[in-house]
Amino acid sequence: MSATSRRDARLRRNWDNQAASYDSTMARTENRHLASSRSWLCGQAVGATLEVAVGTGRNLAYYPDDIRLAGVEWSTSMLAVARRRAEALGRSADLRHGDAQDLAFPDAHFDTVVCTYALCGIRDDVRALAEMARVLRPGGLLLLADHVGSSVWPVWAIQLLVDAVSIPLQGEHYRRRPLRHVRALGFEVERHERTSLGIIEMLAARKPIA
Repeated sequence: MSATSRRDARLRRNWDNQAASYDSTMARTENRHLASSRSWLCGQAVGATLEVAVGTGRNLAYYPDDIRLAGVEWSTSMLAVARRRAEALGRSADLRHGDAQDLAFPDAHFDTVVCTYALCGIRDDVRALAEMARVLRPGGLLLLADHVGSSVWPVWAIQLLVDAVSIPLQGEHYRRRPLRHVRALGFEVERHERTSLGIIEMLAARKPIA
């Protein structure tokens, strides 16, 4: 097994081990910082929608009733929690095991692709964004939210120190900026907001038609 495979397996075990307690652990942060961004993003989804890195299904309650929802998650334990949440909500969704860096869907398959608070922990975030772009139809909508490098210098400096520990231990990056890669892919950013000292960034971007 390669070093990359061993690292991925270790990180997947870490998420599996967190699955049962994740929602309760995140409750305070969720209520203060994340819930509003979930409704901001998911409420814009239309048509055939894919959520990448669905986790424990924290977004499921925020989607419109009339979308056709699919989701992928690489932690089987997290996926099990998401499936139970979908059932409890009465939400019909095709939730399956999968890797954001290698999505098992045809090109131009979805009208909307959503990813929240996951690109920070995906090993190759640029590849994951390229995959999201691939499965999104021309003119389709990409909806992202994540914690990013703060626009406030002292906070950014603290994030730099945190990254020195969190990246090797948990694969968690606090200073990434998906917005730059989205623009490099040719998407037109239609809506963009930053909150919480610039740490939380939300965007809605349209895939070019040609």
